[in-house]
Amino acid sequence: MAKGAAARAAARRQRDKWKSKRWYSIRAPRNPWSFKTIGETMAEEEEMLVGRHYEILQYELDGDFSKMNVKVKFRITEVIGSDALTEYIGHEILKDHIRRQVRRERGKIDDTIDLVTKDGYYIRVKPMMISRNRIKASQKQEMRTQARDLIIKFGATTTWVDMQKATLDGTLETQIREAASKIQPVRDVMIRRTQLIQSGVEVSDGPTLEEIISQEVEVKKSEEDEEEPEGLADTVAEAVEDVVDEIKEAVSEVTGELKIGSGTTA
Repeated sequence: MAKGAAARAAARRQRDKWKSKRWYSIRAPRNPWSFKTIGETMAEEEEMLVGRHYEILQYELDGDFSKMNVKVKFRITEVIGSDALTEYIGHEILKDHIRRQVRRERGKIDDTIDLVTKDGYYIRVKPMMISRNRIKASQKQEMRTQARDLIIKFGATTTWVDMQKATLDGTLETQIREAASKIQPVRDVMIRRTQLIQSGVEVSDGPTLEEIISQEVEVKKSEEDEEEPEGLADTVAEAVEDVVDEIKEAVSEVTGELKIGSGTTA
């Protein structure tokens, strides 16, 4: 009996715990995604959300189906009302995709590079190059050095936001391919992972959260306004049909009475 009572009490506490939770919309960073809603999460208190990580595939973020093998990572930094704001903390190419690219007859050159961007973000970049054929160790080292110098220079002269764009849209991979191919033909280049180690100075360009929410409200209102006339038109049409039916019935009754009357007179 005691065990049963304890189990019921635990179940009640669990139900009460779920009742106390509320839903929050997870929004991508202001730059470059303009606080786009990327998901939802639950929590009892706002403070419990801060620091929580959230991951989605890149194609869910920008609609590019060629990026279904790329996982994008965010971290919740602040909660405003029912919105959980995030910062971009890196990306990762799925391991299954990497394994499919690597073959025994091909050469693999990878590296881990730590750098500081123009706006003070300390990040880690892990590039990978795959040559068409197996190559010498000296050639691998030369290609690795070429890629390392290019990435460090690129990061030092650009912001963290621009670095994000370059890694996610393939711009940085293209530059590495062009440089490394001068040494040995390259089959594929991947920035297989980026990781934010320490934040720098946040860029405040783009619309604010209040402006984005206002735009979302206006869009929703305009959609409702567009639907309303259609509903009104249907209502009016139904009313007209009812009136027409009533008139037809009345005319039919009158016609019938006239026929009966004329028959009696005869």
